Amino acid sequence: MADLQQPPVLDIRGYSLDYEAPNGTFHALKDINLSVPRGEILGLVGESGSGKTSLAWSIMRYLPKNARETAGTILLSGEDLMKKSVSEIETMRGKRISMVFQDPSTSLNPTLSLGTQLSEVLTRHRGLTRRQAWREGEAMLARVGLKTPAAMMQRMPHEASGGEKQRVVIAAAFACNPECILFDEPTTALDVITARQILDLFVELQAETGVASLYISHDLALVARTAQRVAVIRRGEIVEQGPVNAIFAQAQQAYTRELIAAVPDPRRRLVETRPDVSGDALVKVEEVSVHYGRTGFFSSLTGTRERVTGNRAVSLDIRRGEILGIVGESGSGKSTLAKAMTGLNRFEGRIWFDGRPITGLKDMDTAYRKDVQIIFQHPDASLNPRQKIREILSRPLKLYGSAAQLDQQIGDMLERVRLPRTHADRYPHQLSGGEKQRVAIARAFASRPRLVICDEITSALDVSVQASVIELLLDLQKQSDTAYLFITHDLNLIRQIAHRIAVMYRGDLIEIADAETIDSPDRAEYTRRLIQTVAPPAGATHPSS
Repeated sequence: MADLQQPPVLDIRGYSLDYEAPNGTFHALKDINLSVPRGEILGLVGESGSGKTSLAWSIMRYLPKNARETAGTILLSGEDLMKKSVSEIETMRGKRISMVFQDPSTSLNPTLSLGTQLSEVLTRHRGLTRRQAWREGEAMLARVGLKTPAAMMQRMPHEASGGEKQRVVIAAAFACNPECILFDEPTTALDVITARQILDLFVELQAETGVASLYISHDLALVARTAQRVAVIRRGEIVEQGPVNAIFAQAQQAYTRELIAAVPDPRRRLVETRPDVSGDALVKVEEVSVHYGRTGFFSSLTGTRERVTGNRAVSLDIRRGEILGIVGESGSGKSTLAKAMTGLNRFEGRIWFDGRPITGLKDMDTAYRKDVQIIFQHPDASLNPRQKIREILSRPLKLYGSAAQLDQQIGDMLERVRLPRTHADRYPHQLSGGEKQRVAIARAFASRPRLVICDEITSALDVSVQASVIELLLDLQKQSDTAYLFITHDLNLIRQIAHRIAVMYRGDLIEIADAETIDSPDRAEYTRRLIQTVAPPAGATHPSS
């Protein structure tokens, strides 16, 4: 519990930051005033580009050369960090102030073992010998819930899962009992169950140590469950801050209310009841299994191959005009199934599409590819960076439609996904993340498909951008009666938009249930566990202030 009578551990007063760019000065932060006392978690929420990470870099003194601090102070226990020398800051980092980044893979040196990296922090900042640091490192890994700390110390980063790596990073952040820790989207790269475990670990360690914490996120539901106070940042300015209960119950600013309204809430259904179940299904997946072959050194000598199971005899159906959601943690086989249905993975079993059997890539002819489209998680990886949007959208029109009046068709497609026609002459890098995903959606709908597979297409988007993309998808679905196979780890979102939900675990289909009854107590144990891990909608429940 925060002691509000004590002076703040982190105290930011009137801080402003500019970036000098070729086209002029960009005002990244403007008159920021924030304070975090000992024992408190302050949530900082805002969309991409709002200045959240810039503020974190400023606190940690990791500013780029084109940064210009124009006003204010940043105090750590009363000491002005802006007046510290480089060597003084390097001594403080890890010892008095730490940071946990979004992607643990980028926080760890891939050439050094996890134990070497953790013990280095302890020898540098706590003056321990290598042997003492190694023993303390093992104790820290046990403290953050890793079951085999001694073995984990010996592993290289690539030999650990995302959740294991993030636990190591958290162990390093807490290793020297710092006064303040910054958490920058620490669960975004993790699946729902691992994210819940990491969040619970953070709250437990924070309460145990009394460290002052700044929790940066665009996920308002997580902030609502974690922080005592919240500050909302927009375009470099703090527009509102206060106790979590007060902000979410009665936000004063329209921007804050918009952010809260955009958070997925399963109590607010966005689709009508499930389509008529009479008649044949559009798609039937029958006993589909996917195996990945892997040849090791010894297996290559003996001529045998190890087989890793991605899907194990999965059977499901999708009705015309239906939205079927697929949920499960990382490695459950969600994307593996999607790739099998689009010819990107070889599979055993059979897929029926509109009564026609599909047994492999050879059966996926032009007609099938026209009818079955996929939208991937990251548009940066699926849009050719060397082509203008015009070229990207013209390809499906030439392949599956008419090449007549291409400019008119491309402009119509852009307007259909609520983008200006002038975007046709832009390259992908000139668009925002949400705009690029809209281009990917336009490309998928260019062939007038009957089934669109959406593979985690909103996971990298801010909550407000995500809401607008979902609204677009639902509008397109109503216009075209297209069926969706919607893959996600966001259970609150899928319960809003799906008619039915399929739950997968380690390659197996656990069960399929109506979205409105997925949380009933008679569901499979794993389904109930998934539901329990999900943060409640922002405003539903809050920690004590």
